[in-house]
Amino acid sequence: MTSSLLSVRVRVHARRAALPLALCAALTACGTDPDEGTNGVGKLSATEIESRARTAADGADAVRLSGTLVTKGGSYKIDMKLKGTGGTGTVTSQKSTFGLLRVGEDLFLKANAGFWSHSESGGAASAAGKLDDKYVKVPSGDPAYQQLRGFTEKSVLLKGMLGLEGALSKGDRSEVGDVRTVRIAAGPDGEGGTLDVSLQGTPYPLRFERAGGAGVLELADWNKDFALAAPAKGDTVDYGKQLPKT
Repeated sequence: MTSSLLSVRVRVHARRAALPLALCAALTACGTDPDEGTNGVGKLSATEIESRARTAADGADAVRLSGTLVTKGGSYKIDMKLKGTGGTGTVTSQKSTFGLLRVGEDLFLKANAGFWSHSESGGAASAAGKLDDKYVKVPSGDPAYQQLRGFTEKSVLLKGMLGLEGALSKGDRSEVGDVRTVRIAAGPDGEGGTLDVSLQGTPYPLRFERAGGAGVLELADWNKDFALAAPAKGDTVDYGKQLPKT
């Protein structure tokens, strides 16, 4: 057999072998279902997936929400555990970091001396020292009450932050941590926000990129309860005046 004829036969065999491989790739591993072993929401339309995710979020008793939130009032990093009766966690603004704890209608703020001395005029050092790392109950009539309480409201945060703006489309399969997800996007290029929804178990929203670069948030520990109790009296101090702006 001449070398040229052998070369032709090798190329023919190589092409025949490559054809099934190409078909397998086109058909996703020879016809295997990409949603096999999932909760099935990946087969739904983008609108249906968003609806399932919202229903799951609304029905959950608790969630942990963390990430960056950009608003007209500034940029915040948040890490909050939330449930119907309150919430607890930390918020970092451009000026400082402080802890929040809400139990029912009672809202407490906890910060270091730097937070309090920044807002004082006379006697700053003395007042800040007494308030350092102590809980301060925020009066319901204080202008800061509603602003700070918003960070501890599960329903308010989820409703306000999980909004997709524009026509929805279904994107690729992805992962958040070790959980498989399907992504939906709003707008032609996702400029109206993107949402990753779990393909495992309940279709909870796991990652949300807000429209217009207004922050990226991760949602975890869905339905995992956590302890929530008012601080001990020894850990609480009365600020005695209007709280500083955060």
